Amino acid sequence: MSTNKPKGIVVFSGGSAANNLVDVFKKVRENKKCQLSYVIPISDNGGSSSELIRVFGGPGIGDVRSRLVRLIPDDPDHDDSEKAAIKVFFNHRLPKDQAVAKAEWLQIVEADHDLWAHISTAKKELIRAILNLVNFEICKRLRPSSTFDFSGASIGNLFLTGARLFTGSFESAIYLLSSVCSVPNHTSVLPAINTNFTHHISCSLSNGVTITGQNSISHPLETTALDPSTNPATSPSSRDETESHDAIEDANLPGTLPTLRKQNIHFSKADEDDLPARIERLWYINPYGQEIRLSANPKVLSALKDAQAIIYSIGSLYTSLIPSLILKGVGAALANPTVRYKILILNSTIDRETGPSSSPFSAIDFIAAIAKAGAESRGEGGEVRKHDYCAYVTHLIHLTGPGTPKVDMEELQGIGIETIRVYGRRVEGEVFVQYDEKALVQALEVTLGRRDPRAENIRRNTLEG
Repeated sequence: MSTNKPKGIVVFSGGSAANNLVDVFKKVRENKKCQLSYVIPISDNGGSSSELIRVFGGPGIGDVRSRLVRLIPDDPDHDDSEKAAIKVFFNHRLPKDQAVAKAEWLQIVEADHDLWAHISTAKKELIRAILNLVNFEICKRLRPSSTFDFSGASIGNLFLTGARLFTGSFESAIYLLSSVCSVPNHTSVLPAINTNFTHHISCSLSNGVTITGQNSISHPLETTALDPSTNPATSPSSRDETESHDAIEDANLPGTLPTLRKQNIHFSKADEDDLPARIERLWYINPYGQEIRLSANPKVLSALKDAQAIIYSIGSLYTSLIPSLILKGVGAALANPTVRYKILILNSTIDRETGPSSSPFSAIDFIAAIAKAGAESRGEGGEVRKHDYCAYVTHLIHLTGPGTPKVDMEELQGIGIETIRVYGRRVEGEVFVQYDEKALVQALEVTLGRRDPRAENIRRNTLEG
């Protein structure tokens, strides 16, 4: 018996940047009346996630938590103070001062904090039970050489960690937080890898330098580039640092890379130095720095198999998108010709990962990186021919304005990739432009086959908001 259920939409993204487009994807999903799946990487080892990983191990959960909380539905017709309170609660970060942060944490777990206002007793006691479990686990792991640092800790991250420890399942922890946040059944948040373990990434630059760990790639406190002419595991300074870390009792295995064991709690995304050269390749590593190939979450592959459209959202190219695309099984699913729409929403600016400023990425460079990641997933190393790019990207949506990546429409159309230009809006006090929600919804709907009658006289590559 045929159900004629509409195929879904799969969005590859990271955390904060793509959160700004959640309402866009929601509207497109509503018009298509289909399932919407977000695929989120779990390789982040910066911020409060780094302390949770150091003490408990497990995946980098910050981007998963961020998306789940962002998906808490807003109902303008009803005053739902509890949903608003839960959103504030799980987005709350403790103060940066370590002592003040710990004091506030104790207020929260003892239900003596204003954050609990407007949250019903049933949900409050469920949330508090998980947070008290985390607190108990932190106390169990207290050692003279290692104490948990609550500085800047995310309450949502602590809850998701506690749920994972309680159930023994990352997938179950996501289900619990989704339920508490009332995330609709038609929208799912899928970790790229369903794991209880920590997985790190490394990348190589065009000048031969290797950088280890996502935090070091995207926003390091200090340079962690490794000299390719030396073996970092055997150099004297590294041996001393490794032995020093081995004396600390935490979740790290003895002898693992010091770079992956540091607390990366404090950093600024605003102050980013250029990389010395372009990123050429990214891969997963084990705790000792050796390259490994990992399989994608089966639910991700299932969503891709049943997709009518794949969207690569805005965000960090090499730390938000590529870690999901290089996983085994993903490349073949992306290249599946039955998926007609494979849409890249191009970033509005160039960042640290798509520089340096002397040689910024163009649109074709973004697409080439995605195609190369897809080929890597399939076990096909090396460069991908330009005429094969359209197997992974069929449509490009982009902005025009100061600082936006260069788009050569003729070159892209020559290799079978359609371009749709969207006029954005300027950000007050900034020189760059950002996507206008209505214009982006229109561009996606036109691309996916629903034509707005008001747009009959607008060319497909010059949509205006």
